[in-house]
Amino acid sequence: MKDRQKLVAEGALIGIACIWGLTFVMVKDAVEQLPVMTFLAYRFIPASLLVALIFRKRLAALDREGWRYGLLMGAFLTGGYVFQTLGLERTSASNAGFITGLFVVLTPVFGALLLGQRASGVAWIAALVATGGLWLLSGSNGFNSGDAMIVLTACSFAFHILVTDKAVKDHDPGALLAVQLGVCGVFCLFVATGQGDLSVPRSSTVWSALVVTSVLASALGFFVQTYAQKHAPPARTALILASEPAFAGLFGYLLADDRLTGVQWVGAGLILGAIVAVELVPYLRRMPPLPEGTVAELPEEGEVGGRV
Repeated sequence: MKDRQKLVAEGALIGIACIWGLTFVMVKDAVEQLPVMTFLAYRFIPASLLVALIFRKRLAALDREGWRYGLLMGAFLTGGYVFQTLGLERTSASNAGFITGLFVVLTPVFGALLLGQRASGVAWIAALVATGGLWLLSGSNGFNSGDAMIVLTACSFAFHILVTDKAVKDHDPGALLAVQLGVCGVFCLFVATGQGDLSVPRSSTVWSALVVTSVLASALGFFVQTYAQKHAPPARTALILASEPAFAGLFGYLLADDRLTGVQWVGAGLILGAIVAVELVPYLRRMPPLPEGTVAELPEEGEVGGRV
């Protein structure tokens, strides 16, 4: 039964990582037909309502400090997705996927620089390698505004993880998720209304992107990640989640005709390698073998960086 649960968990996690990679192409196509803030409002409001309905009792029990954390998490989440979606208007889905993945590398670095947390040599080396990869992926051919916005996305997601790490110690993750998704949806709805951009989507491309990003990538993704981290080995969980940029590059190649040069592929490989190193090396070096059936948590530096 445990082996079966592990296989189900890992299979589900691969599916979610694949969906997260696919969303880069889908969102890029959708925002060509619908304004960015309108799309994000339509994406996150249904997701927040769905999560709030599921966790309604826990949400009602959330205290004032929990709401403050949820609002702060929502601010960073909003910044991340606004920058990412605006960036997708100006750069390729492949570039966006690989650069977004930098949040895994940036999280321990920001934690060390801003919060006094300890970051090992692996984290600093990974940051340098990822910076070189970023330059090869985009800077060597002219660092465009879209790539710059995706870098801001990675920074926002890194700050989001640091705040989340503190918030979930004393507050329910499901309730916090409902709050932060609501913050993102309401903010984007407010901006879209002020810009006069609200309109009913008329394209199947937009509707399919909304369904996939709202229900599958946001709401379902959270449940799958939680389930997987309870039943699958931490190292495999981290490695599977680190595959998201690779899926983004794959779907960019298959569906959006993204074609990276040899130099850009080297840059993408360096970024992906840095992500894998940050996710796996601390676990492999610090965690001793565990008895069968034992559930372990990833160490702080190698903690899984999930998406919602």
